[in-house]
Amino acid sequence: MTVLTIDLDALAGNYRIVAARAAPVPVAGVVKADGYGLGAAIVAQTLAQVGCDTFFVAVTSEAVALRPLLAAEARLFVLNGVAPGDEHALIAADAIPVLNSTGDVARWRTAAAEVGRTLKAAVQVDSGMSRLGLSDGEVAALADDPNALAGIEVVLVMSHLACGDAPDDPANSAQRARFAALADRLPPAPRSLGNSGGVFLGPDFHGDLVRPGIALYGAAPQEGRDNPMRPVIALDARIVQWRTVPAGTGVGYGLTSVADHDRRIATLSIGYADGWPRALSNVGAAYIGGVRAPIAGRVSMDSLCIDVSDVPAELLATATHAELIGPHQTIDTVAAQAGTIAYEILTQLGRRYARRILPVTGERNGACVS
Repeated sequence: MTVLTIDLDALAGNYRIVAARAAPVPVAGVVKADGYGLGAAIVAQTLAQVGCDTFFVAVTSEAVALRPLLAAEARLFVLNGVAPGDEHALIAADAIPVLNSTGDVARWRTAAAEVGRTLKAAVQVDSGMSRLGLSDGEVAALADDPNALAGIEVVLVMSHLACGDAPDDPANSAQRARFAALADRLPPAPRSLGNSGGVFLGPDFHGDLVRPGIALYGAAPQEGRDNPMRPVIALDARIVQWRTVPAGTGVGYGLTSVADHDRRIATLSIGYADGWPRALSNVGAAYIGGVRAPIAGRVSMDSLCIDVSDVPAELLATATHAELIGPHQTIDTVAAQAGTIAYEILTQLGRRYARRILPVTGERNGACVS
């Protein structure tokens, strides 16, 4: 089978790298989208082993699924706020919603009144990304209404950097200043602005809590800078078939790859149904024994072809798999070739792979599960 290797020791190591960079500020773990596709359960439990006690997911259902796997004292924030009808599910999961709108505030205030106790919440302000968070006017209205947060204990004030991965972008400093001004109008609480890129912008962006996501999973936190993180995943596709293709013969749907010489072609058991982008058709590559083998033709739903004509025969004789993500091709490289970002590649990796889990400590052979 095609094998996705998940290195939990690297994941833990990346948390330690961020923690060292952010110290003494604590580090949360962003485990939304099922732990960026790797499995929220194993990701959160691994992070907990190395000291993480605050986690962020995106929606209520993720919080409900994750809460039983966390320590009772662990904090679990829900980034997308209080969806109508989710109030009691959030309370039952002991989850802390991030209030992004006046509607979120009103729903959480009503829920607190219904259960007759104070409920914790984070408040997010829009410091310049124009995505989630209270606007300037909404912050002002909240500050002027003494009953707006009745029954709500604000345990965090946060915002999100739009350009944290671009260290020289002046938008970062502008957002930091605007965030500080908005947060000053809200009840005193710890503040959080730094995402993965923000951690590496320096202490001015760390606040009282940093919230790395993609950096934990091994992708570069900033563009144009050396990646300090350890790779967490590797992907090796099973070689299904070999064939010799005569000169002038097309390969794949649309026969878009035609050469003027004979070629040796290998078919791999992976396609866009497994999250391998169709945009890599005739663009991307695999590696066999460290030798590059370009994708020939279009990526199909369940398979793709690579040109292995330049791979030495002795390597082909023993090869069972081809490297798609690994020592010779990082997830950032694949993303760039596909015209996307590492986040999308990572979260789209499919469920048909055998998953080989390398533990944090102990034997490094790993367990392989389908």
